[in-house]
Amino acid sequence: MTPPPTDERDFLLRNIWYFALPGIRLKRGAMVAKTLLGEPLLFGRRDDGSVFALRDICPHRGIPLSYGAFDGREVECRYHGWRFDGDGRCTAIPSLCEGQDLDVGRIRVKGRPCREVDGNLWVWFGDREPPPEGDERDVPRVPGIGAPGPRLVETMAFPCFVDHAVIGLMDPAHGPWVHKSWFWRSRRSIHEKAKAFGPVPYGFQMRRHSPSTNSRAYKLVGGRPSTEITFRLPGVRIEHIAAGDHTLVNLTTVTPVSWTMSEVNHCVYWTMPWLSALKPVLRPYVRRFLGQDRDVVVQQQEGLKHDPALMLIRDADTQARWYHQLKREWVRSEEEERPFRNPVKECVLRWRS
Repeated sequence: MTPPPTDERDFLLRNIWYFALPGIRLKRGAMVAKTLLGEPLLFGRRDDGSVFALRDICPHRGIPLSYGAFDGREVECRYHGWRFDGDGRCTAIPSLCEGQDLDVGRIRVKGRPCREVDGNLWVWFGDREPPPEGDERDVPRVPGIGAPGPRLVETMAFPCFVDHAVIGLMDPAHGPWVHKSWFWRSRRSIHEKAKAFGPVPYGFQMRRHSPSTNSRAYKLVGGRPSTEITFRLPGVRIEHIAAGDHTLVNLTTVTPVSWTMSEVNHCVYWTMPWLSALKPVLRPYVRRFLGQDRDVVVQQQEGLKHDPALMLIRDADTQARWYHQLKREWVRSEEEERPFRNPVKECVLRWRS
């Protein structure tokens, strides 16, 4: 990937799992081509349901493998019919004649570790082996839902560097200005808030609390809801809402496509049976909410192209400060080959929104 024109070159994290795509978008015997972190990737689901990720370039003449065919076991190149299994190993070259000495099994397409967790595909970017399942660096899990996959998924492209998308989505003070909607909140409802925060592995958490009275959308879950919001690197936000015996979880991920484009995936899980009936109504509101965040980021780019100095104030921007500190610590711990030291401490943050 071509290096960016600023110091942002240091802040695309490696040796970490990135959200790739919702599992429902990859059927058995099908392929999906995506560019993530500037790398063309081909995702496939075998006939047995297992998934794989290969570099989407044939090592013979460079044509994307995604233009070819997939029979549920092997990918066939569109250009000359070379075949590759899900591990990237070449299995056949049709043009070879009898007696021509070539060990096709030594020809490989680079693969990337790929896992399906809670109904979503994640891909490992790094030069090290991914951690074992259950390790703190393992794929983030959706807590306490017991569902095989999300009930509702929305994907949206944000035309910005990943940091701006992440910070925009975690920003606690922009709601009354960006999300001006009858179902959310308005400027007239602004009041002071105080929330307890603390560290979690590779991130931080807004400790469990009752939602703000001016957040009307929480009333959909019924009862007296409480919510807990966790953020962890590289760009994963999990909001866990509990109301009596029922649970709703919002998983929001930001994955860099390139230096100037990011992809946001919002996956919603729930146990409330009545919400499933409301899904056709909920989807437009989810899309509108994400679209409002995207629209303001698009407008932000007009100013950022002039490379202005940016400000982060306390306490409303403390989460953004933590995000940058966490990323820098990740890079340092990787370079120094030492355990990660979380810079976040237990505290209470106050802001008005």
